[in-house]
Amino acid sequence: MIMTNNNPTVPPRRLPAEWEPVGGVLLAWPHADTDWNYMLENVQSCYDGLIRAVARHAVAVVIAPDTSGLRERFADIPADRLLLCDVPTDDTWTRDYGPLTAVTPSGDPIICDFGFNAWGGKFGSSLDNRVTGRLHAMGALRGSLEDHNDYYLEGGSIESDGRGTVMTTDSCVLTDTRNSADRPEAERQLARRLGADHVLWVDHGGLDGDDTDGHIDTLARLAPDDTILYCASSPDGFPDGQSAGLEAMASTLRGLRTPDGRPYNLIELPLPHPIYAADGHRLPATYANFLILNGAILMPTYGQPQKDLLAEMTLQVAFPGYAIERVDCRALIEQHGSLHCATMQLPQSILPI
Repeated sequence: MIMTNNNPTVPPRRLPAEWEPVGGVLLAWPHADTDWNYMLENVQSCYDGLIRAVARHAVAVVIAPDTSGLRERFADIPADRLLLCDVPTDDTWTRDYGPLTAVTPSGDPIICDFGFNAWGGKFGSSLDNRVTGRLHAMGALRGSLEDHNDYYLEGGSIESDGRGTVMTTDSCVLTDTRNSADRPEAERQLARRLGADHVLWVDHGGLDGDDTDGHIDTLARLAPDDTILYCASSPDGFPDGQSAGLEAMASTLRGLRTPDGRPYNLIELPLPHPIYAADGHRLPATYANFLILNGAILMPTYGQPQKDLLAEMTLQVAFPGYAIERVDCRALIEQHGSLHCATMQLPQSILPI
């Protein structure tokens, strides 16, 4: 069933926290018609490791224009941990064009299909914007699909605690190339569409080389027990071009309050040493772009042993009892994204396997 969202009254819902149980994770295989073409073998190797890491904890739902070659490549993954779907794509950042799945008070899923225009019209996105609808039409996503294409919202631009609190950035949700709204109007939209009754606005911070205008999942992440992990202001205490914004972000985070008025527990994540593309521009490497997956944390690494270890130890503090698994993401950041950007969690209730 497909529901339109023209009526301002929609069923009550909440957006689950990422640390709640997950049935599957949506990923898009890099192919020759994407911007990955110039380094296809390298990035496919990265995705190979990422898909296998996901499949250890949930169903890896992998889309590509033609998945026939992937069936042999991943023949060793159990059939109940891999779902391959032939779907055309422009790019691989499923976090931003995949479904945001809300749940009703009775636990029924609502598959929300938001508009995606490639971060304010920066790139082609017509195929990516249709992925959620196509997956639903072919039965790869089950349940009620709700059409929100009148509103641009990328999954990487919001964080949820599962209890009605959403954290986001002004620089994404309020841009003229997306929704041209002020905070009160954006809060009304987030309340109606995702059940957000408490919005945490982060109005500073950004990583050099980031195409998204400052997605929250590159900067600060919600964690259990009213905790926020956030990027340090500079890799080693030495100011650089992005330090002032990150320091201002930290100040904003210190001023945020829970719905009952308490400050959040803040934990500082290290930044990797600067990584540069072949043409000399800085790439937006960040340890904040981790994926929480059924008692495990899939953590991006960047070939920096000390920094990678420090990030792992920091995540272990925030997520005691979780297994921390490393995934080398040096290839992923070549196109200005990382591990969380390349994945979107899906509840078990909407999967066919």
